[in-house]
Amino acid sequence: MSRTEYTDTAPVHAAASRIAQTVSTAFRGKPETVDHILAAFFSGGHVLLEDVPGTGKTILARAIAKAVDLPFSRIQCTSDLMPADITGVSVFSPRTQKFRFRKGPLMSTIVLVDELNRATPRTQSALLEAMAEGQISADGRLFPLSDLFFVIATENPVEQEGTFPLPEAQKDRFLLSVSPGYPSADDERLILESHRRSGHPVDDIAPVTGADDLRLCKRLVTEVHVDPAVRDYMLALSTATRNDPRIALGASPRGTLALYRVSQALSTIRRPPIRGRSWVVPEDVKELLVPCFLKRILLSTEYLARGYKVADLVAEIAETIPVPVSRDV
Repeated sequence: MSRTEYTDTAPVHAAASRIAQTVSTAFRGKPETVDHILAAFFSGGHVLLEDVPGTGKTILARAIAKAVDLPFSRIQCTSDLMPADITGVSVFSPRTQKFRFRKGPLMSTIVLVDELNRATPRTQSALLEAMAEGQISADGRLFPLSDLFFVIATENPVEQEGTFPLPEAQKDRFLLSVSPGYPSADDERLILESHRRSGHPVDDIAPVTGADDLRLCKRLVTEVHVDPAVRDYMLALSTATRNDPRIALGASPRGTLALYRVSQALSTIRRPPIRGRSWVVPEDVKELLVPCFLKRILLSTEYLARGYKVADLVAEIAETIPVPVSRDV
């Protein structure tokens, strides 16, 4: 691959560095998780966090919202949560003798949707419209959402009773599926130390960027150069998932596009030695392959019964595809 076109992504690199450093004061460890979430945010996508309770998912979402100085809301999903509870409802005012629309928490900018799979399909569909169309239908009207609208949804993979599995269409709307996992012993020690002080760790976070800077970042990442050889590498990976007999449903073209977009963003925020460059290398694609394809692939019934896992299978497929050699690094 030859070095041809580049976009100056210094503003993206600088903003991501400030955000990551600030978030790390409240969310200990797992810097790659923060990188992936920021990459999804800069790409205009949404993130599904799938992990056991108590691993810091809520703290992470709140910390990012405070660092970027954007409105934040949290939705705790339950089986009796109705669409109007999250989109909004008209309330009659005795004083004015008129109905006034009261906006729901989904009309914020950064929205944490806790335990999404506990919401009914009807409520999930309201969230799907917001994620897919950037607007909300409520009270017979359409309400456009912020151009920085970003959903961080969580699922508990352990408890399945009283849950409603997400439809494939909704899974496909999440740009990435991320599992932070447990912190290391050293990071957990720092967590204990931080909680010795009074107050919540997120309370000490101050904004380090704003809406205008974030809009610039989102525009710049779309211009990051992707060499034709790297594009072909992405296509080969997607095609391999469709042709594998162990897979009933391979990655869709939307999945390939998601991999393309988020690779552009990650290439601008990755830490040294390749941090801040303005072109995508195969290592970016390979790192994001499992988070991007995890919820877009269905295993065949036979291999599910054998205990195969999508993440392991995707990683195995990646090893069979030749990696293009880059001369840009």
